[in-house]
Amino acid sequence: MRLDTVDHAILGVLQEEGRLSNADLAERVGLSASACHRRVRMLESSGVISNYVALLEPEAVGRRLMVVAFVTLENQRRETMESFEAAVADIKEVMECSLMAGAEDYILRIMVRDARDYERVHRERLSGLPGVARLVSNMVLRRVFARTALPLG
Repeated sequence: MRLDTVDHAILGVLQEEGRLSNADLAERVGLSASACHRRVRMLESSGVISNYVALLEPEAVGRRLMVVAFVTLENQRRETMESFEAAVADIKEVMECSLMAGAEDYILRIMVRDARDYERVHRERLSGLPGVARLVSNMVLRRVFARTALPLG
């Protein structure tokens, strides 16, 4: 789908204020309410907008520690990778898993209560993941900033 400047404007506003009413969104981007509604529906049906969520403050819900873990697999056969990916997706503390190019195969972003909670997750879940040759964990001392809005244009 080819996005124009109006689509970028809609997406920019929605990334910052996803709960904005259609009327307010239309006013902000300079469209009629019906034209704005059609554009948003088109962005949703084409997959540009994939979901709407509430972003939670991790500390407010008791997730005070972020761990970034680098995973190296024993091999890069399809079945090894698929098995690892399916198993890691079942660990609720793993917020993100990305396949990497470079020295490690995957990077995981993990949110836990504290170091003891991470030790539990590591011992009970991560250490048993299929195909893992090496797992290196790094504890984040302080999140400087985090963005949820993608750059547009």
